[in-house]
Amino acid sequence: MSTKPRAAVFLDRDGTLNEEVDFLSDPELLVMIPGAATAVARLNAKGIPVVVVTNQSGIGRGKYDWGDFAAVMSRMEDLLALENARIDAVYASPHHEKARGEYAVADHPERKPNPGMLLRAAAEHGLDLSHSWMVGDKDIDLEAGRRAGCKVALVRTGYGSQVDGSAADLVAASLPEAVDLILAQWP
Repeated sequence: MSTKPRAAVFLDRDGTLNEEVDFLSDPELLVMIPGAATAVARLNAKGIPVVVVTNQSGIGRGKYDWGDFAAVMSRMEDLLALENARIDAVYASPHHEKARGEYAVADHPERKPNPGMLLRAAAEHGLDLSHSWMVGDKDIDLEAGRRAGCKVALVRTGYGSQVDGSAADLVAASLPEAVDLILAQWP
């Protein structure tokens, strides 16, 4: 008796779920991309784990702290809940070459384009990366997903309009369209 793999959809945060804001640290500045919450709710309804993987060098650089990050994520959870949507797990990398102290690591395994956050999520939640998707608006999102063994989707929101897209398995105008295309070929 075989069971379907427990695949997930990994989402970049800024530019994919919410409008791009440099060093977003104020929950009041969080604006969801139109349709993003509904798209997450569609994944939730299918029982597909939704995992946010986000570089947060602003923490490492001292521009804001973990409390600020948590406040933004709490606001996002509230906005998602209005559409009966939820994020199942969040992974954030504060590492950057210009960071301070322990976060001053230029090529940390968890900083995208490295796949560390996805690999850790897979280990901690029993996810099958080979059947999972990584969705983002930057080349580093696509590369992190590829290096983790996922299929990758580029959205044209955020910085996505400036990305070639030829490295993606699919290119979509926004997260809702990406979710439609992903669900059409879900394992």
